[in-house]
Amino acid sequence: MDLVLAKAMPEDKANAERAADNVFAAARGRLPGVGRIADIRARAFEAYERVGLPHRRVEEWKYTDLRVLMRDVLLLADTPDASALRRAQAAVQQAAFKGAIKLVLVDGVFVPSLSDVAKLGKGVIVRTLREVLESSASDAMAGLVLSTTADAMISLNTAMATDGVVVTITEGTALRRPLHVIHVATASAASHFTRSYLHLDDRAQGTVLESFVAAESAGGYQANNVKIVLVGNQAGLSHLRVRADAPDAANISSEIIAVGSRAKLNLFDMARGGAVSRYQDFITLAGKEAELSMNGVNLLMEKQHADTTLVVDHAAPHCVSRQNFRAVADGAGRSVFQGRIIARPDAQKTDAKMTMRVLLLSDQAEADNKPELEIFADDVNCSHGATSGGLDESLLFYLGARGLSENDAQALLIRAFLGEAIEGIANDNLRDFATAQTDHWLKARR
Repeated sequence: MDLVLAKAMPEDKANAERAADNVFAAARGRLPGVGRIADIRARAFEAYERVGLPHRRVEEWKYTDLRVLMRDVLLLADTPDASALRRAQAAVQQAAFKGAIKLVLVDGVFVPSLSDVAKLGKGVIVRTLREVLESSASDAMAGLVLSTTADAMISLNTAMATDGVVVTITEGTALRRPLHVIHVATASAASHFTRSYLHLDDRAQGTVLESFVAAESAGGYQANNVKIVLVGNQAGLSHLRVRADAPDAANISSEIIAVGSRAKLNLFDMARGGAVSRYQDFITLAGKEAELSMNGVNLLMEKQHADTTLVVDHAAPHCVSRQNFRAVADGAGRSVFQGRIIARPDAQKTDAKMTMRVLLLSDQAEADNKPELEIFADDVNCSHGATSGGLDESLLFYLGARGLSENDAQALLIRAFLGEAIEGIANDNLRDFATAQTDHWLKARR
């Protein structure tokens, strides 16, 4: 089998490169920015072409082979027309978090008419990525927003990003209402690339919710989203993400986050849709006494594949991080968790813990867990753990004996299993929102 794959790989890579080259060439006229920005895009695409779609021989992607799962990159979705916007509006109404200020992107394009920009309070500045990249005075900002890494999918996003939101919460500002960034897909068999930037200045406080949803009849699309987040000194950010894509969609989402001194970051991520999804987060605790609380839930059925890959880099002393993830896999669902904690030489008194637990509801479900520690300091408290298993048959029998149906008994135990991760959400209303998403999945599973 390995020999066959080895012979087939060069041809598969060549096909993928040709497809991506065609996609980039077709999209160049629609991508914002000229001069230095166009050069950044060209270099990023060259970096992507050198490796192509990640595959199982790339260590960070060994469990999520995109050459098999995605095969190639689809053409960029058309700019949404009136019909697409009407369908998107219906999806936004269903997905919107009550009381939040909406920022809506449809097929990778920011749509002011569906957004609440006029409701932004003092101390909050929102621009579009297109606006930033087309402003000659924003070269420095553009270079930061379009920063890239060695990761091929982030490089591809740098080359192809059409729009996004650039949000600044100024020093000392506390958001009174959450921001809700809603990504709506209306096109089928197309791709969209968004790049966003969030900066909380020193002592700023805010809550940001991000949702990925599909309009009616949308499917088979590919979403590639990258967000860069800077959390200033003594600032606080609560950030929740929900990926509820169409059943046959692919969603590759990446975050690059830097946390300042004595800042607090509370993150939660949930995947309950899409055929293929990967959430990768690169977090640097850059200032002393920074705190990270990170929780997540993957809910899988049929042949869904969900990958959570995290790197938490303790680069300063006296920092604390907690990572707590849960996954439930039914049918032939596959859950992947890769987590790495790094403690740099200067990061003395690091306190870091990471746990991953998977509940397998069928014999065909699969879990791949890979927790890692890289310790370069000598005064740290770091640990990790990963487990997987099925529902407790004795508890199911106990609940059945008290009149619960098998589905109701399983649902009760699944809610309890997920509860610890969901309870880690700092905001009470967001916690209720995540619970409702879980109930939606349990209802669809029946």
